[in-house]
Amino acid sequence: MGSASGAGSTSGVDSIRRRLARGLVIPAHPLALTEAAKLDEISQRALSRYYLAAGAKGLAVGVHTTQFAIRQSGLLRPVLELAAEEVAAEGSDDVVRIAGICGPTQQAVAEAGTAVDCGYDAGLLSLAALSEATLPELIDHAREVAQVLPVIGFYLQPAVGGRILDFDFWRHFVEIEAVVAIKMAPFNRYQTLDVVRAVVASGRAAEISLYTGNDDNIVVDLLTTFSFPCDGKPVEVEIVGGLLGHWACWTRAAVELLAECRAISAAATGVPAQMLTRAAQVTDANAAFFDVANQFAGCIPGIHAVLRRQGLIEGLRCLDPGEVLSPGQSEEIERVYRAYPHLNDDDFVAEHRDEWLR
Repeated sequence: MGSASGAGSTSGVDSIRRRLARGLVIPAHPLALTEAAKLDEISQRALSRYYLAAGAKGLAVGVHTTQFAIRQSGLLRPVLELAAEEVAAEGSDDVVRIAGICGPTQQAVAEAGTAVDCGYDAGLLSLAALSEATLPELIDHAREVAQVLPVIGFYLQPAVGGRILDFDFWRHFVEIEAVVAIKMAPFNRYQTLDVVRAVVASGRAAEISLYTGNDDNIVVDLLTTFSFPCDGKPVEVEIVGGLLGHWACWTRAAVELLAECRAISAAATGVPAQMLTRAAQVTDANAAFFDVANQFAGCIPGIHAVLRRQGLIEGLRCLDPGEVLSPGQSEEIERVYRAYPHLNDDDFVAEHRDEWLR
């Protein structure tokens, strides 16, 4: 499969920037496995078809929700290819294909090359493997990857393997020309502001799109206009979309939610009180899916449980057989299903499931 756009192609990078700037729902793509822990190609394709039919304009594959262990299991290229094939079959030039990029520099550069080979547009760059690296070493690492593939920065919360990345890091990071967006997922208001402030201070706020990964604050992130000074003048920026494991289920409702948030922001007449209520409901649902009560131990099986309930996958199997639903997590998922029926998209899935599983 040919390259969609190299990091060295100015027109290709500009195209990705324009698409990301529109504000997209980007689900983090799960991995569908058989009970024998083999790739379930039918369900894997069905998930991609579901997200595209739901209105998602981006897919993130090979990321945490896909399970990082796909690299040791020889599944990285196959799952990248399957999703890319479904995007191609969908026939839209608007969908942004994002590949997770992990590991030390040699591995990360190789994964970026694989992503280019598979037709991906950008790489979501995890720095979790560089926990002891200095700031200059982190920037050098990012620059090497960005020479191969446009980069989306990733602030991953320390509770699940990330590290603190302060304002100085982000201020240097955003100077890399091929950085096209940043996913902010520190689950921390102060650290989120560090990223936004660095983008504004760089003078590149119009070039680098901000995406939420803050599962504890999705709706409020999408409704907030930030204002920071640059060269003595206030610059306003917004978080335009989300790249979220939470959006790997109930995706049609997520598309509708983002559209509503974008319309409210554009109207600039204030945030309706009911949207703040919705924000708390979405966070409560996320707490069940992501197993917050058990420090996120069941976050991937929690997403699987919803997708299995909808009939899109057959089981809850993860590559690590010890990665299972936590005690009480199934009951929590049932609770939020009952509490917030307006947040799910079960009817939409039921209507189209058979055609996706063909």
